[in-house]
Amino acid sequence: MTTRVTVIGGGPGGYVAAVRAAQLGAEVTVIEKGNVGGVCLNWGCIPTKTLMATTELAEKLKKGSDLGLRLAGEPEIDLEALMDRKEKVVQGLIKGIHGLFKHHDIRLLQGEARLQQPGRLRLLGPDGSQEEVEWDRLILATGSRSKSVPGMSIDGERILSSRHLLSLRQMPQKVLIVGGGVIGCEFASLLKGLGVEVTVVEAMDRLLPLPSVEADCAKLLGREMKKRKIPFMLNRSVQSCRERGGRLAVSLGASPFMDQDQASRVQPSELVADAVVMCVGRAPNHDDLGLEGVGVAMDEAGWVSVDEGMRTSAGNIYAVGDMLGPSRVQLAHTAYAEAAVAAENAMGGQASMSYQAVPGAIFTSPEIAGVGLTEEQARQQGFEVETSSSLFRTLGKAQASGEIAGQGKIIYDQRDGKILGLHLIGPKVTELIAEGTLALHLGAGIEDIAATIHPHPTLSEILPEMAWKALGRSLHG
Repeated sequence: MTTRVTVIGGGPGGYVAAVRAAQLGAEVTVIEKGNVGGVCLNWGCIPTKTLMATTELAEKLKKGSDLGLRLAGEPEIDLEALMDRKEKVVQGLIKGIHGLFKHHDIRLLQGEARLQQPGRLRLLGPDGSQEEVEWDRLILATGSRSKSVPGMSIDGERILSSRHLLSLRQMPQKVLIVGGGVIGCEFASLLKGLGVEVTVVEAMDRLLPLPSVEADCAKLLGREMKKRKIPFMLNRSVQSCRERGGRLAVSLGASPFMDQDQASRVQPSELVADAVVMCVGRAPNHDDLGLEGVGVAMDEAGWVSVDEGMRTSAGNIYAVGDMLGPSRVQLAHTAYAEAAVAAENAMGGQASMSYQAVPGAIFTSPEIAGVGLTEEQARQQGFEVETSSSLFRTLGKAQASGEIAGQGKIIYDQRDGKILGLHLIGPKVTELIAEGTLALHLGAGIEDIAATIHPHPTLSEILPEMAWKALGRSLHG
C-alpha cells in the first residue's frame, strides 16, 4: 500500500521534503496558503540577492575611475525596473517549483490546514471551501515570521518587516533599522546601495551578536560600515515611537542587556526617520494549526521540538525548518537537509540530522561566511585552540579586482591539527565557504588544506595561505 505523506508549507523545507518523499515512492500532498517557495524565495534570500546584484554593480561603477573606467556620470538605479526584474526572477523560480511538483506527481492544495486528529486535517480554501485530507505521515514546514518590539507593531506602512520593504516601489529617504543581526545588517548594506540614509540600532554590544559569527568578522564589518557612512548604535533599545510632522520620532535608551551601572550612564536620544524596519528576530508560524490537539510538543516560545530524525513527540509527525527555532539554525539550506532527513524517516528510513558542518552566509558588504566553531566556542568546549589568519589584501586576485577588505581565520586543535572552524569576511566568501564546509564534514586538518593545490590567481587562495601560516611556512604574510 502506498504511503500518503502530507507536507504543510511549500517553502525550502516543505518542497524539498515533498520531492524527496515522492522519490521514495510516497503519494505526496503539499498544502500551502500562499506562493510556494516560502519566505526565502518570495521575501528573503532570492529577492534581496536580486536587488544586491544591481546595487553591487552600481557601487563598483562608482569606483570606475580607480579601475581605469571613464564614465559620463554616476550610475542611477531605476527602482521600478529593478523591482520588475526582482519579480521576474521570483516568478520564474516559483514556476520551477510547480514544475518539480508536476514531474514528481505531487498534489498542491491552496489553503490553510487545521489538524483535527492523527491522520486527518481540514483544508480551508481561499474561497471559503473546506476539504478533508487524510495522511499516513505528516511533515510540518510552516516557517516563521518577523517579530515586533513592544509599542512598535508592524503596520506595513511606516513600521515595516523585511517582507514589506522588498515590495516598495519608492524608497523612503531615511530608514532606522531596529536590530543589527543578519537581516538588519544585510538590509543596511542593500538600502545604502539604493541611496537610502540608514541607521542601525542594536541592543547587544556588537553587530551580528550570534554565537556562530566570529567576533573579528563582526568588528571588521563595523569598520567597513563606517567607511560606507552607515552609522550604527550598540547597547541601545527602542523606548517609544511616535509620528511627528509626517515622520517617525524614535526614542532610544539603554539596552536591557546592559548592567545597571552602565545603563545609568546612557543618555536618552532620539532619531527621526521616514520608516522603521524591524529586524529583531522571528516567531513560529503555526498559531492556528492545532498542534497541541495532536500532541506536538513545543518550548515556551512556541518552537517545535524534534529529535535527530526530525520526529516530533506525536506519532508519524515530523517538523523541519524555521519552526524549529534558532537552536536548530534557521537557514534555507539547513531546512533542505532537515527535509531530506524527515522524508526518508517518514518512509521508513533511519536518517539523522547533523549540525556540525552547517555553513552560514551573510550578504553584507563585504560578505561574511563561517562554518564550525568560533574561537570562543572552541575554547569553551575545551579544545587546545590555535588560530591562523590571513588578509585578502595579500592575494593577487583581490588586488586585481580592487576588493581588498577582509580576512580569513581558521580555528584548529593544536594537538592534531584538526580543523574546528573557518570564518571569512571579504569578497565572494559566501562561495568560498563550501570548501571549509567539506573540510569539516570530512574531518580534515590543516595539512589537508595546505596540501591541496588551489588555482592562481583566485580568492580561494586565502585558505592555503591560512594553512601554510599555521604550519609555520607563510608564503605571502
